[in-house]
Amino acid sequence: MLTDSLVPDAEADRLADALRTAGYDARGVLDLLGEDATGALARGERVPALRATTGGSPVETLTRLFLLGTTEPAAAVRAAMPVSGLLEADGDGFRAAVDLRPYEDWWVVSDLGTDVRPGPLRPDHVLGVGSASITLSQATLRRPVGTALDLGTGCGVQALHLSRHAGAVTATDVLPRALAMARLTARLNGLDWDLRAGDLLEPVRGERFDLVVSNPPFVVGPGDGGFVYRDSGLAGDEVCRRLIRQAPGVLADGGWCQLLANWVHRDGERWEDRLAGWLDGLGVDAWVWQREVADPAQYAALWLADAGERRSGEYEDRYARWLDWFAAAGVEAIGFGLVTLHRSGAAVPTVRIEEVTQQVEEPVGPHVADWFDRLDAVRDADLAGIRFGRAPDLQLEQVASPGPEGWAVTAQRLRQPHGLRWSATVDPAVAALVAGCDGNRPLGELATVLELAYGIDAGQVQRIVRGLVEQGFLIPH
Repeated sequence: MLTDSLVPDAEADRLADALRTAGYDARGVLDLLGEDATGALARGERVPALRATTGGSPVETLTRLFLLGTTEPAAAVRAAMPVSGLLEADGDGFRAAVDLRPYEDWWVVSDLGTDVRPGPLRPDHVLGVGSASITLSQATLRRPVGTALDLGTGCGVQALHLSRHAGAVTATDVLPRALAMARLTARLNGLDWDLRAGDLLEPVRGERFDLVVSNPPFVVGPGDGGFVYRDSGLAGDEVCRRLIRQAPGVLADGGWCQLLANWVHRDGERWEDRLAGWLDGLGVDAWVWQREVADPAQYAALWLADAGERRSGEYEDRYARWLDWFAAAGVEAIGFGLVTLHRSGAAVPTVRIEEVTQQVEEPVGPHVADWFDRLDAVRDADLAGIRFGRAPDLQLEQVASPGPEGWAVTAQRLRQPHGLRWSATVDPAVAALVAGCDGNRPLGELATVLELAYGIDAGQVQRIVRGLVEQGFLIPH
């Protein structure tokens, strides 16, 4: 579907040439500012970067315009970029009308954030690269695929990443303004996406994709907050429930879906049970991570500040209304996390819902993929004939206390110092089992020894090993 762009294609091509010529890319800006000023800017402190960009060169002018939000002399701006459609006149100079910034090997076009243009955002604000989009990009599986879908593309951040390993990329959004920015993002980077307008999965109904990613408007609340990038128009966590329920319908055989989601914790209901209800009967494997939990006051304040509403005269009224809604809905807390779905074709799909609050090694996508690979390796197999090895970096930590015969081990934990960094308390039998998994003997032989030493039968051993494999402590050979 052809969508409008912020500037004509020919102008976009000239702009890309100018950005390259100026050296306005991630490396060029870092070299210009230096690490200290770059770090300060990441903390919202502009002064070091302003002091580092006073020479008037094209890269300095572009950096001040788009990253620092200053008004620059007309002559300097015209020397740096041949396109005025992304600028606003301000006295005798120009200032940026949109955000245009380097991101990895690309340029991304979005609306200016509140760090550059204070005050409440416009209702159809298009987010740039933020912490949530980075979280999703780091968690996404990066295996080659034929077709990929970026659902709710915004400025096109996820579509950029998909372009590296997908043969064809489709990107959808309910906002025409977002699609216009995504189209310019694609054009500046020499990419061609199939951009479509529409809500949720409606634009791709009846199609199938190998990989679907989504950073949806997942914010939990009354649903009518007025900012399309965060407010779905659906109350509570309904938009996330609908996406999860509908996503398997657009997955090809072997296909994947990964999305960020929020969900409510209600009085008298386990959050795990709530998510299990969403996933029931979908016919796909699912792995749900809860990464963070916020109380209602914390959560409402976060999202009001995110949209620049703290400076609004209506701030306290909006805050109170949000808290009133939480109270009426019985919401005690809100969880944030990652949902991964896989159409594996398994007769009995596996659904795993858990807290993953530890710091994980980024990018985490390869570790997510490994989990599903291990799941497939042991799902329906008789493990007795399989040889298992320990994860290469696995550690056993022991706590000992003094006793009448010297030091006695009182607790043991398996720990991964890398990857997903799981840790788990184990008893002596499990510690002995892991020690015996050196890849040389089939599990059946180890089970016989364990039964004699610890009274654990072969069925128990297999159940224990399946859990150890899922967490990556043991690797099937």
